[in-house]
Amino acid sequence: MWAILRDKERREALFRKALELHDYNVDYDWFHRYFQDEHADRAQKKQDFTPNSVATLLSALVSGEREVGDTYYEPCAGTGGITIRQWDADRRATPFFEYVPSMFLYQAEELSDRAVPFLLFNLAIRGMNASVVQVDVLSRKGAKGAWLVQNTNDDHLQYSAIHLFPYDDASAEYFNVEWTAFEANRYEPFDPVGDFPAHLGGNAFLEAVRHEVAEKIVTCDKCSAVFPDGIAFDYSPDYGDICEVCAEGIAEE
Repeated sequence: MWAILRDKERREALFRKALELHDYNVDYDWFHRYFQDEHADRAQKKQDFTPNSVATLLSALVSGEREVGDTYYEPCAGTGGITIRQWDADRRATPFFEYVPSMFLYQAEELSDRAVPFLLFNLAIRGMNASVVQVDVLSRKGAKGAWLVQNTNDDHLQYSAIHLFPYDDASAEYFNVEWTAFEANRYEPFDPVGDFPAHLGGNAFLEAVRHEVAEKIVTCDKCSAVFPDGIAFDYSPDYGDICEVCAEGIAEE
């Protein structure tokens, strides 16, 4: 899958074939059943993949307050099932001839080596604008890679390009992560990032993708959060601090 994703011609040929096989229905994650059956780690990480029905419900709970220009952030994104549902709700809420991909930015983070290539596939085939970071979303350490999924022509009928951010201090600062000696340069480059198109705000787009999880939880006007068991309970050593921050924020509101 990585080899195909890095090769634009092969990647888009696979996109066309996948769309034909699924009757051009892009409103759900095609890989959900495969990952649910083969890769859910229920024993060690209390991990599961969100059913499509639950993803639809979660999207419905927050879609009424979303506006053009809003950013969507999802830690533990898996192969992108919930993100896809939100993207579908966003585009359907906009008149067909007015919708353009640059209206919304999606930020996804995931640690799994198995899930990340399928997450990138799912975002690019749908022509989305998104950032993807492979990292432990709590510690922010040991980051393995960061990508920009970019609809260069801002055309919802076209696929997105996939760029690998360089393993440098600037990228680490943008995404609030730490590269390690072991993980640095883990992935081979895709197309170079270069300058960002004007319709994405030019190079100022880099500032739009910079974020810190704790600040989002504490300072945003509204925040809907769904915690996987591995975060909300005792898989992560940081779970106590995260739950305390969330509980305090809810109590204050």
